[in-house]
Order: sequence, then C-alpha cells, then structure tokens
Amino acid sequence: MGIKNKNLPIILNNKREAINKIKHKFIVSCQAEEGSPFNTPEGVANFAIAAKMGGAGGIRSEGVEKTKLIRSLINLPLIGLIKNKYPDGFVRITRTFEEVKKILDTGIDIVAIDGTSRVVDGYSGPEFIESCRIKFPGICILADISTLDDAASCIDSGADAISTCLRGFTPDTEKVIKGKVDIDFIRKLVSRHHGFPILAEGLINTPAEAKKISKLGVWSIVVGTAITRPHKVTEWYVNALEW
Repeated sequence: MGIKNKNLPIILNNKREAINKIKHKFIVSCQAEEGSPFNTPEGVANFAIAAKMGGAGGIRSEGVEKTKLIRSLINLPLIGLIKNKYPDGFVRITRTFEEVKKILDTGIDIVAIDGTSRVVDGYSGPEFIESCRIKFPGICILADISTLDDAASCIDSGADAISTCLRGFTPDTEKVIKGKVDIDFIRKLVSRHHGFPILAEGLINTPAEAKKISKLGVWSIVVGTAITRPHKVTEWYVNALEW
C-alpha cells in the first residue's frame, strides 16, 4: 500500500513489511559492469526474470533506468542503489541525498546505502544514514558495511538491516580477506547483533558456501557475480584447468 509524503512520490511498503518479505529469502544482485554485454536495462532485467524463475525471493538492482525496468517487470522485493566510486577507486554505494532521491523514485522497497566510515560531503556512512532518516522519513534502509564497527554504528544510526557486501571492497578489508567470502566475519556479526536483520553478501560464489552461511542465523543471502557475471565464472573455470 502506498504511503505519500512531501519528500517521496510513493513508498511501496512500510519498513517492517519490506524487511519481513526478504526473511530467509535468496536474493540475486542483478548488476552488470561497464564493458559487459549485459550492461543495459534489458540485460539486467533478463537476469532478474531468470532469477525469479529459479526461485529468488528478492532482487538487488543498481542504477535508475535498470531498476525502473526491473520494477515494471518483477513483483519481488527490490533493493535499489546507485553505485559510484571514491577518489581511491573503491566502490561507493548511494552516498548523496540526490542519489537516494533518484533511486527511491524508481519504486524500490529498500534502499542500500554505504554505511562505512568513509566521509562524503562531510558525512560518514552512519551520519548519512541518520540524516536520511530525517530527510526521507519512512524509508527502509539497508546499510552496506565492511567491519563490525561499521555495523554497530549503522544500527545505532537507524539502519533497518545490514549487508556485508562491502567486506573485501574497502582499502582495509581488501587486504584482510583477499577475494574470499569472510564466513567468520558473518558469524561474528550475527552473534553480536542476534535477531537483527543481517544480509550475507559479497564473494559468495558457490551453493556450498551459501548453505554454510544459511546455518549461521543470517536473515537473507545475496549473490551476484556467480549468477550474473558469466565472463567472471568463465574465468574461474579457465584459470582452474590443468592440461
């Protein structure tokens, strides 16, 4: 049911409804990077359609036009974001008020926001989340984090859920985990914030890893690359061969 306010055209679900809809669901991150033949609204929308056919319970989407198309075709809980980069080249997720407004206008259920301690326009991630709570009342916020401290600060600042997707994609954590999913980190995060919605995401590349993580008490599991980046999966096989 839509909720109208002066800041947003429509909020599709209240916060608790949006979070409950993705509990114990497998979510597919339908994104494509520059240079990929799938890097069009139609390309990622086809990924989303295929994900729904396979039993996905939610979609994570990047970019305004791509997310609009997915929203028009897929009746699943939709996490939206706008991806950019920090000056050092590392990924940045939805970190300006303009970006938040643009992605909310696509009709998403949950907005993903960079919850790391890095500063953009004078705001750290948790400070930005706290400000979004005031500027966009009623929205459902998923904080993308990389450390235990990030998670605690984002929860204190009003995040409705936490995603581990930036673990390994910040300058400090990239050196720690070296391209492998950090299952021990997910275990610690769930233990420290028992009952809080924790989405395991980032570098989960096999069903076996997902199965192991599902037993840790996470709210949901999100997988992207292993499903929607066939060139990367092809590289894994090519690099593994021994003739």
